[in-house]
Amino acid sequence: MSLKDPMKWNARVSAVYAVGIWTMVGSYAYFKYTGRYDDVEVRKEVEEPVGPNQKVYKTAHSKSIISYKEGFVPYSSRIYNFIKSLSGEPGPEDSKK
Repeated sequence: MSLKDPMKWNARVSAVYAVGIWTMVGSYAYFKYTGRYDDVEVRKEVEEPVGPNQKVYKTAHSKSIISYKEGFVPYSSRIYNFIKSLSGEPGPEDSKK
């Protein structure tokens, strides 16, 4: 490897770097000039009123609202009550009487 080889590689890498930088600057200027690169306005979140049958779960990236029906009974309770009624033990309706 002669002394001129690293000088050639330095010139080549510098040329590639210059083309890349000028492409990036030119693209930014083009998109800014044509209006395609507009600054995005930050939307403020408006808090919605939460009803008594709604649960709100917030994370850093999402917001989930779970709405329950008025007389909703979870499936686990339904299955438990059904199995309990088959065993002959008094269920929740029998104890109310």
